[in-house]
Amino acid sequence: MQNSDAMALSAALLAAAGGLTQRIHEGVVARGFEGLRPAHGFAFARMVPDGATVTDLAAHLGMTKQAASQLVDELVRRGYAERRPHPADARARLVVLTEPGRACTRAAEEAAAEAVRAWADVLGEGGVRALRDLLPRVAPDGPIRPTW
Repeated sequence: MQNSDAMALSAALLAAAGGLTQRIHEGVVARGFEGLRPAHGFAFARMVPDGATVTDLAAHLGMTKQAASQLVDELVRRGYAERRPHPADARARLVVLTEPGRACTRAAEEAAAEAVRAWADVLGEGGVRALRDLLPRVAPDGPIRPTW
């Protein structure tokens, strides 16, 4: 593959990811969840289903523990998450989604489904299935994190 082809593919993948993130965020806001940024959604994704420590979130989001702690403080203040004792580590706290946090996650899933359905209008169902099947080969384990 030529460098220019690789750059074109890179740009297209980044644009698709950015567009998808924006559409999901807009869908979440349209469903009544306000005061959130896309970075919060990436944290929610790590907290589902059983919670995460601040250290887990920091690693997942590619940020410092201090920044992750501030993000968690924000989510707790807004009622989307809460801190609980960690079941396996008395020194750690587990950050878990509250019911509003879980409802927001469901809203994000609905918005993502809408966005991907729009891709099917352009690529066809087979094209979307091919993306779903091929892209995990390139990035099988994520992490899924915001672009800072």
